[in-house]
Amino acid sequence: MTTVAAIRRYPIKGLSAEDLPAVELTAGRTLPFDRTYAILHGPAAEMDQEGWRPKSEFFTLVRNEKLAALDTEFDTETSALTIRRNGRPVARGRLDQPMGRTLIEQFFAAYMAGAAPGAPKIAEGKGFAFTDKEAPMVSLLNLASVHDLERLTKEPVDPGRFRANLWLDGLAPWVERDWAAGTAIRVGASVLEVVQPVGRCAAIDVAPAGTPEGGSRALNLLTAMRRGLGHTHCGVYARVVTGGRVAVGDAVELG
Repeated sequence: MTTVAAIRRYPIKGLSAEDLPAVELTAGRTLPFDRTYAILHGPAAEMDQEGWRPKSEFFTLVRNEKLAALDTEFDTETSALTIRRNGRPVARGRLDQPMGRTLIEQFFAAYMAGAAPGAPKIAEGKGFAFTDKEAPMVSLLNLASVHDLERLTKEPVDPGRFRANLWLDGLAPWVERDWAAGTAIRVGASVLEVVQPVGRCAAIDVAPAGTPEGGSRALNLLTAMRRGLGHTHCGVYARVVTGGRVAVGDAVELG
């Protein structure tokens, strides 16, 4: 039996995950509060424009692994972001208030000094998410495929490296590679439709926040996938076609 092993969202792009016991999915949307905020840098931070933007305009793990050395907590009720380093709070601010955003931006200006020109700026996605794809989607991860990667690395591979929304348990390794676009997947009370595989980048080489190695690139996972598998796909993007509640432990069915 295939089940939902974990539900994760990432309120601020590039920062810590938040584990959820359950979530209410809405047709045509991402998870609530998933990638709602991102940290602009360089010339993009000076532009007064709204809407989805490519990840090249933000601090992201693929180029800025230092982000994963931070442990963050976002309160959806108050929009307060707390940032910790080595277990100690180093910054806190409400992202719905100008002063709170300024405090967070000042922290990242110091913490990421030299990483990009210009002052960092918090961007809020109003009605959209700062995901890698402009269309709103949910990412699914087959845990058996992640475990199979350990044949190549000869060491444990944390599924958190893949920053997926729904972790699926009980599938055969790499079976998701056979899911054609349009394949329907019932997850709890919702129905999703496969859009495409997730092509991975060097962000998966970065150990995730909350782990002892958080922020390091000690594991060259992307190269191992290319050499051992001949591809760098892991997981699939899907769109929500029928909304509904999804909880950890819920059944997952194809078709």
